[in-house]
Amino acid sequence: MTLPSKMRALIQLHDGYAGTQTGPDIDDIAPFVALRDVYVPTPGKGEALIKVHLAAVNPSDIHFIKGEYGQPRRKGIPAGFEAVGQVVGGDTPLIGQRVSFFATASGTWAEYALTDASRLVPCRADLAEPDAAGLLVNPLTAIALFDVVRDSGADSFVLNAAGSQLGKLLIALGRDHGIKPIAVVRRAAQAAALRDLGAAEVIVTGDADPLDQARNIFKTLSPRVLLDAVGDQFTADLFFAMPAQARWINYGKLATEAPVLTQLGQLIFQGKEIAGFWLTRWLQQTDPARIAEAFSDIQKRFVTGRWVTDVAGIVPLSDALSGLPLALVKTDGKAFIDPRQ
Repeated sequence: MTLPSKMRALIQLHDGYAGTQTGPDIDDIAPFVALRDVYVPTPGKGEALIKVHLAAVNPSDIHFIKGEYGQPRRKGIPAGFEAVGQVVGGDTPLIGQRVSFFATASGTWAEYALTDASRLVPCRADLAEPDAAGLLVNPLTAIALFDVVRDSGADSFVLNAAGSQLGKLLIALGRDHGIKPIAVVRRAAQAAALRDLGAAEVIVTGDADPLDQARNIFKTLSPRVLLDAVGDQFTADLFFAMPAQARWINYGKLATEAPVLTQLGQLIFQGKEIAGFWLTRWLQQTDPARIAEAFSDIQKRFVTGRWVTDVAGIVPLSDALSGLPLALVKTDGKAFIDPRQ
């Protein structure tokens, strides 16, 4: 295959960190990325070049381009963490195969991306492109967090941002394993769909006395794990209302204001714990056999319909500056960028 020398890409406009925490909402990406023609990256030892078919857009991507993520921006390098595409070059036996991947050297919001060849995940032929493009961040996080839930031995767990793509994956895991999800959402309109998916209870934060509602639910179900993508005051209050030995696992920061921890004595006298989860660290610390097993399970779940990718919008790369913020407004689904358009 003869490759072009140049490609279109959404290039980062800044280096390093911004020192802000404004959350993953964004109404204009132009201050952070620009659509430009740049040279196609050249793979080195241990690297693979992928022609991108479809790139996922996750909250972590938005935090990253805004300088609010746990790793620094690199000015002049394409943005984007996750995608599906065809391997077209590099130090790998997977040339010609369709793979899901994290970009480690040159991002996925581009016609071509460069990554560590060891991180390529070959895709089943019957796996749909949106499922393959979002195969890693949300599904792997769901698998890893649900391992914590199962290890707790409880018959229920709490999750917020439950109407998100990741929230729906977690609810489906609870349904399939007989562990009751207690879903926390902001909008009452989401409740019926989440109950149909498998949520045992739905707490709507906009209702009257949602904390009293939670306390009554906890008396019956006694959850031991709170999976938190929000990090707001209600989440903290919810945690302190949970039974002894409960664990609060934070993996996201949708809220822009930090909560006040009003009952720290529970950490001492009730054996409660607060911990963070970062998928990158999980991948580094987890047995490769478990990761391979998870990828096999993830693909099977999508192909058989036990998991579904709700698509908020597929935005052509050429229109991403104006179209991506519009797709991201639809919080119940996932946005994608198509570099082939």
